[in-house]
Amino acid sequence: MGNHTTVSTFLLWGFSSFSDLQDLLFVMVFFSHVTILAANTSVMLAVKLSHNLHTPMYFFLCGLSFSETCTTVVVIPRMLVDLLSDSKSISIPECATQMFFFFGLGTNNCFILAAMSYDRYTAIHNPLHYSILMTRKICFQLMMASCITGVVVSLCIVLIVFNLSFCDSSIIQHFFCDITPIVSLACDYTIFQKMILLAFTAFVLVGSFILTMISYVFIGSIVMKMPSAKGRYKAFSTCSSHLTVVYTHYGFAGFVYLRPKNSDSFREDMLMAVTYTVLTPLLNPIVYSLRNKEMQTALKKVLGNICRFSP
Repeated sequence: MGNHTTVSTFLLWGFSSFSDLQDLLFVMVFFSHVTILAANTSVMLAVKLSHNLHTPMYFFLCGLSFSETCTTVVVIPRMLVDLLSDSKSISIPECATQMFFFFGLGTNNCFILAAMSYDRYTAIHNPLHYSILMTRKICFQLMMASCITGVVVSLCIVLIVFNLSFCDSSIIQHFFCDITPIVSLACDYTIFQKMILLAFTAFVLVGSFILTMISYVFIGSIVMKMPSAKGRYKAFSTCSSHLTVVYTHYGFAGFVYLRPKNSDSFREDMLMAVTYTVLTPLLNPIVYSLRNKEMQTALKKVLGNICRFSP
């Protein structure tokens, strides 16, 4: 932490302007959180317990579900506490820890999505050699690369942000420790630091999105050369669920982190961040279960086993 910091705690003041709606927000966010946990845990159990889902695609899906569940756990429980609390205070170490895990897991999510697109490209381009090209070791290496990238990027962001001096105000206009609301409180935030933070954000969002789209450009060129309309439909249908998650994920994240900021945009960003932290983790299991018969069958077995053992 920076030696010049004079503020010891922050106030997460994001929902204070909705004082009349805090009880309703608590109920909505609480049930959304429970649904997210239940849905993503069901996906992970289905992949773990169903032998026919032990493939690279479902390995990455399980990793994505776990990572997104952890992302919500980093943010939502604290949000629920603050909705019922009057103080809404958070210490600087707690704030830095929350930011580290949120951006580390968020970066991990982005590069897992890129790895999933590469997996789909390999399955369509080399179906006969798919099991050789996408071994368990390669899948694990891709997952670990995503995780390590998340840790490194997040650590750099946290070190830059929390080596600033906070001496004007302690009120964060957000419901969690996000970059822009915090650096706006700093006395010594320079254009150089702003450019570095933007570069890290662009590396994660734009970089991983480009990697994802490169895979889909090659997938598109392969599919369009297929002589059979049935073959083209089958190839596109295997990618549709992933594409839905990709566009939703990058759409919300890009709006929050890549557009120009000013003091009037905090409220807009906060409302969009609510959608980003609640809707996206919920969308992943819903999309994959609605559009995938194998996942539907596996989920029915998991739910059946739960009902059988429940009292």
